[in-house]
Amino acid sequence: MFDVIYEFEHKLAQFTGAPYCIMTDCCTHALELCFIYNKVERTAFTPFTYLSIPMVMHKLGIKYTWLNEKSQDWIGEYRFAYTDIWDSARRLERDMYRPRSFQCLSFGHSKPLQIGRGGAILTDSLQAYKDLKQMCYDGRDLTISPWQDQIHFKVGYHYKPTIEEAEKGIQLLRYVEEQCQSVKYPDLRNVRIYE
Repeated sequence: MFDVIYEFEHKLAQFTGAPYCIMTDCCTHALELCFIYNKVERTAFTPFTYLSIPMVMHKLGIKYTWLNEKSQDWIGEYRFAYTDIWDSARRLERDMYRPRSFQCLSFGHSKPLQIGRGGAILTDSLQAYKDLKQMCYDGRDLTISPWQDQIHFKVGYHYKPTIEEAEKGIQLLRYVEEQCQSVKYPDLRNVRIYE
């Protein structure tokens, strides 16, 4: 049942140069899983990003500050300070993977690979790959089938992709134009979100 998803993950890993790839249902959830897995307690990042990013920080209780940027200085991706986690939602290039990092991709509309929905985590850690894969699928070990035979579960999240998204990704990846996009996000320091 998961063969198409594994195939897309394998092709995306080859394309980006990452040893491992975990497909998720969206980039925000990919980032959330990485913050949880890496036990991030504090970070700093650009105020020129999408609204879901500070919302995830509040959801997880992560203390954060804004980097002192006057305009959007990043193109395609940015790193969360004090971590090896990258929001690479607007970047997709051959051999883009950075060793010892977690790079999270987006396949939403206006992204380099426009599946419509979906995301992925690139990593070079086999253990992280196994753990994040299990977290993504409700704590299930996908090597045990049927899942009802599994006795021990890790804390999991329902952040799994669909087979249809993976099929579309396989088709579109052949024709993707490598991109590192710049988009004008509002300065979130001036937005009142949590009142």
